[in-house]
Amino acid sequence: MGKLILKGQRAKEASYELMNATTTQKNEALLKMAEKLLENKDNILRENKKDLEKAIEKGTTKAMLDRLKLDEKRLADMADGLRQVVSLADPVGEVTSMWRRPNGLQIGKQRVPMGVIGIIYEARPNVTCDAAGLCLKTGNAVILRGGSEAINSNMAIVKALVEGIKEAGLPEYSLQLVEDTSREVATEMMRLNEYIDVLIPRGGAGLIQAVVKSATVPVIETGTGNCHVYVDCDADLEMAKNIVINAKTSRPAVCNAEEKLLVSEKVADKFIPMIINVLREKNVKVIGDEKVRNIIEDVEAATEEDWGKEYLDYIIGVKVVKDVDEAISHINKYGSGHSEAIITKSYDNSQRFLQRVDAAAVYVNASTRFTDGSEFGFGAEIGISTQKLHARGPMGLTELTTTKYIIYGNGQIR
Repeated sequence: MGKLILKGQRAKEASYELMNATTTQKNEALLKMAEKLLENKDNILRENKKDLEKAIEKGTTKAMLDRLKLDEKRLADMADGLRQVVSLADPVGEVTSMWRRPNGLQIGKQRVPMGVIGIIYEARPNVTCDAAGLCLKTGNAVILRGGSEAINSNMAIVKALVEGIKEAGLPEYSLQLVEDTSREVATEMMRLNEYIDVLIPRGGAGLIQAVVKSATVPVIETGTGNCHVYVDCDADLEMAKNIVINAKTSRPAVCNAEEKLLVSEKVADKFIPMIINVLREKNVKVIGDEKVRNIIEDVEAATEEDWGKEYLDYIIGVKVVKDVDEAISHINKYGSGHSEAIITKSYDNSQRFLQRVDAAAVYVNASTRFTDGSEFGFGAEIGISTQKLHARGPMGLTELTTTKYIIYGNGQIR
């Protein structure tokens, strides 16, 4: 029997016990997990250092190193994230509706765990903790497959979290890590329909598309983020500057970071020199269309490929558009359906943008960086869904449940 099949069997068995765990039991486990994470911080940081050293040797970008790096503050934040999940309402068992049929049957719809969730992700060790916490709270067993670049960190984190789960009296196989990071094992996991109920990929476009194309297990597609900020003709330009800088530079390697800036032609001559100057001060490489290059000559030309690209780096594409309608058309053509923002004082333009842009999150006068489970009040998140079935946008606890019908009768037959 293969190791992955064994993990699947163990996860399935654990899921039957987890689905009947009380909220109190699950919350106790989450608190123990947070406690063990901090108790083991020296080992986790030591293992993370090994991953960082290997990544530096490979020439990994600064932005990607930031995603990989752990320190005491990030570990403390991860533990806080687990504690925050404790305070969130448990959706499992909630009866969302109940109705009575003419024949006397009472039919209800109840939230229940998915069962076993598989998560395939890349170089963000904090995902290991977030995923474990959210899955446990919703009564789901989880099998995690992180990238090779974070394997030492992930093994250390999972070891600590499992200690907490066991101390709380829940099954240790509620959380498992796939230590083999080969593509062959990843593909095997994508087809483990007998044991995995749903698969969630988190990472870059290449990973997500590989999972979507190869998986036979049902997939919730999480998003690449080719996110835009559109500066309208009626924008407060100082506000626009602050939002653009935050959306691009606060954490450029995350999916809710801004990748493209669209500027109304009516404010382009004033805004573009100002914003490019500040972006360059922040070490952001600017590429632009012909109109942008007519304003600032030394901007590198953007290609057709650039408009659909997610950089996850200190790079931004800038384009001048005629008006809000051209901005909307451009976004709907090239955007990834993640997060889009308009900066404007015009109510009509803001409403037009909100209603016509096809994305999971659409903002008026705010940074795209807020597309995040904790910022939306969900606690930690499992990912940002850019699909339209079952879940869309930040996925919190509710999105990790499904429903079943419960029917009460008193002898009815058909």
